[in-house]
Amino acid sequence: MAVYDLDEQEKIDDLKAWWAQYGKYISAGITALALVVIAVQGWRWYQQNQAEKASVLYQAVSQAARANDLAKAKDPATQIVAQFGGTAYAPRAALLYAKLLYDAGDKPGAKGELQWVIDHAGEDELKTVARFRLAQALLDDKQYEEALKMLDAKTDDAFAAIYADLKGDILSAAGKSAEAKNWYQAALAKMDPKSTYRTLIQVKLDALGGSTAAIGALAPAPTAPGAPAPRAAPAK
Repeated sequence: MAVYDLDEQEKIDDLKAWWAQYGKYISAGITALALVVIAVQGWRWYQQNQAEKASVLYQAVSQAARANDLAKAKDPATQIVAQFGGTAYAPRAALLYAKLLYDAGDKPGAKGELQWVIDHAGEDELKTVARFRLAQALLDDKQYEEALKMLDAKTDDAFAAIYADLKGDILSAAGKSAEAKNWYQAALAKMDPKSTYRTLIQVKLDALGGSTAAIGALAPAPTAPGAPAPRAAPAK
């Protein structure tokens, strides 16, 4: 029993010695870990709290946009950008507010909101939408070079057709018909075959004397009355 007690005492002494040497480092590590956990949890709470407040302001902007009430949208739109610009709600609110401003004739204000979305939005899709709308505003102001530069950014395939179509509009307005036709043809090539928007693009292309033959979109030419139907080319 005495031997057992001696062994136990040696282990305790070894543990005390080990703790005396390394204990402060372990305590510091535990403290640091606890601080990290607290910081992470605090940051998550802060983000959630910010998002909840931003959501309320976004709803106010959205309701004002549906009612086409620029005055009611102004304060929440300004607050959400100033106080909660890092949330996902802010760029969405800015897009809504930009449309209200533009429709009301405040083009500089609308452009400023759209540029803010391009500079601060965390989602590429929102930036793409803002670029498209800003390019439209620049086109309306006959700032053709600036409008084309706005559309030079790489975009998702889902926006490729409407970007190409708008480039065609800009070049057509600038008097560059040949280049405009190329972009209208590109828009048709990228557009969903079932989309009704194709008709509008085709009308604009036809107005320039364009053709979609290069992309295989033309239907077979009609035959004259009484003329024999065209023979199919022999298979090779």
